[in-house]
Amino acid sequence: MTSTSTPPGLARFNALEEHAAFAALHEACASTAWARRLLAARPYAAPEDLYAASDAAMADLTTADLEEAMAGHPPIGRPKPGDPTSSREQAGMAGASEELKAEMLELNLAYQEKFGHVFLICATGRTGEQMRDAVKERIGNAPEQEREIVRTELGKINRIRLARLVEQD
Repeated sequence: MTSTSTPPGLARFNALEEHAAFAALHEACASTAWARRLLAARPYAAPEDLYAASDAAMADLTTADLEEAMAGHPPIGRPKPGDPTSSREQAGMAGASEELKAEMLELNLAYQEKFGHVFLICATGRTGEQMRDAVKERIGNAPEQEREIVRTELGKINRIRLARLVEQD
């Protein structure tokens, strides 16, 4: 593939100085190991190559790396103030009733008590009810099973965030 066929946003990401590229990746996912692995594989010829590298890096994350990645995510229903990314991703909770928000807070706390980390789900496009139902369903999982679900959900979130990063003109 020639550089002229690389999408402008991806070409810009490939051309970023290492520190800036690391910062952009770390904003997409708080795992240092994941960001370093994606950084080391630059340049990418196509967005699909970047997404595949993300998936491969996500599959190799240790439990500690996953914990670091999860620490970068606010609880569902409580996006970080001034963080447009978490607000946009959790838009399904924005219009939720006070009753649903209170239920979600309770479920988040119960989940965090059981697993030691926030309930993590790719919230993009999901309603508050769908997220509530998911936490109710997943709270019964064994920790090992839940860790693999979290890995999958993080991978989906990372793909969405990477797409936003490289598809901007």
